[in-house]
Amino acid sequence: MTLDVALTHDFGGFGLDLAFEAGPGITALFGRSGAGKTSVINTVAGLLKPAQGMVRIDGETVLDTERGIWVPPHRRGLGYVFQDARLFPHLDVRQNLSFGARYAGRHRRPGPGLDEVAGLLGLEHLLDRRPAALSGGERQRVALGRALLCRPRMLLMDEPLASLDEGRKQDILPYLERLRDGPLRLPILYVSHALDEVARLADTLVLLQDGRV
Repeated sequence: MTLDVALTHDFGGFGLDLAFEAGPGITALFGRSGAGKTSVINTVAGLLKPAQGMVRIDGETVLDTERGIWVPPHRRGLGYVFQDARLFPHLDVRQNLSFGARYAGRHRRPGPGLDEVAGLLGLEHLLDRRPAALSGGERQRVALGRALLCRPRMLLMDEPLASLDEGRKQDILPYLERLRDGPLRLPILYVSHALDEVARLADTLVLLQDGRV
């Protein structure tokens, strides 16, 4: 699995001008707040169209501004875990997880089912609860499970632990290590400005400063 990214974009007072390659394992986009990390991951996801850019995922071009290529987000085969879990409050955990599984068939990739994901993330006893009855760490695990059930070829994570206290972070980190080292071996593009997370998780580091690598 490889990811190739090159993009240039002017936000007015701040600009991105960068290129990097990522391979298997966890690639961390690391830098201070405002360095451009979220803009990069949103470009990969298809949530931002840069003025100029190219994104190639495992050899497939999903963005090329020169050639007029822009594949919509839902067709890129990616799972996205945001800083806030963004669960559906009117659905229980099982239904929130099942929502991700709706999109798995479009990509026809092998991957875990709901029971396997619930076991991997320790969610078996929470399946009938609504998000309001979950802790912050539990909500993030559900959001991660929903992304996994899309059966993505790559997982995007934007500061997924930033809103959690230290105890909750320590609860989540082993699950991320399982994704990296376990049978799924899922490539992850991981945005963070927390050095301890990056030191523990990352196989590759892309250091961003003022929109540059």
